[in-house]
Amino acid sequence: MDLGRLGAWYGADKLSPPQWIELVRTTERLGYGTQWYSESRQYEAMALGAFLLSHTSRIKLGTSIANIYARDAVSSRNGLYTLGAISGGRFVLGLGVSHVPLVEGLRRHQYGRPVATMREYLRSMAGDATDAGEWPVMLAALGPRMLALSGEMTRGALPYNVTPEHTAQAREILGPGKWLAVEQKVCLETEPAKARALARKELARYLTLPNYRRCWLSLGFTEAELDGGGSDRFLDAMVAWGTESAIRARLAEHFDAGADHVCIQPVHADGDLEAAKRTLEVFAPGG
Repeated sequence: MDLGRLGAWYGADKLSPPQWIELVRTTERLGYGTQWYSESRQYEAMALGAFLLSHTSRIKLGTSIANIYARDAVSSRNGLYTLGAISGGRFVLGLGVSHVPLVEGLRRHQYGRPVATMREYLRSMAGDATDAGEWPVMLAALGPRMLALSGEMTRGALPYNVTPEHTAQAREILGPGKWLAVEQKVCLETEPAKARALARKELARYLTLPNYRRCWLSLGFTEAELDGGGSDRFLDAMVAWGTESAIRARLAEHFDAGADHVCIQPVHADGDLEAAKRTLEVFAPGG
């Protein structure tokens, strides 16, 4: 499977089904290798994947991520097999441990130790298969131990909300031959105040989650920079904004640091699907 050099990322719950058809057909037409989508409070990852695969013919579809607390390991294995079989091998299963509020608050499960829980999940998913490490499965990974597990038991890692410095660290831990697909938020806005306001709104839900905060602190940000909606330095690091050339320079930094694939997430005003499509058109792999 080839993920392509560039992919698109979008929050599943932001769009209605007709809008999702419009978006995924746009990303396919523009030549993006993979369309990634989340699993949070509304859409179920496997069902949405089947829906999107049925409305496309070439682009890969990937979960980023499917929550391991939403289904047992055998269900994930069967879902991976089913969606791969019906699509001619166009489905990538990105798995993650999610976050305490979504696991314990929303789903009413007990949140376990992330790396140990994921390791056992992957073991159960593999069963007696000897080729499980070659399946199109990837992990949401930020810290060194989860990154190492990604390299050990899956095809690679899906870091989210990270910098090119983190990408370099991830590549060193994964080693050669493993997929490293990095999400990068982009905003085609050249006015600093407007760009940072959009960035601050997009990042607000992540700033309350300990998993991300620990990662950002490890990258050299301070608690003060993460409080109050985020400092300018933090916002600029998370969301590449400005001219097309400035944003392309950030994407190049990830590739130079060792990424195989960068997933572009358009940042724009709420509900403005046309803005998302315009952003994807600007950075389309074909032109």
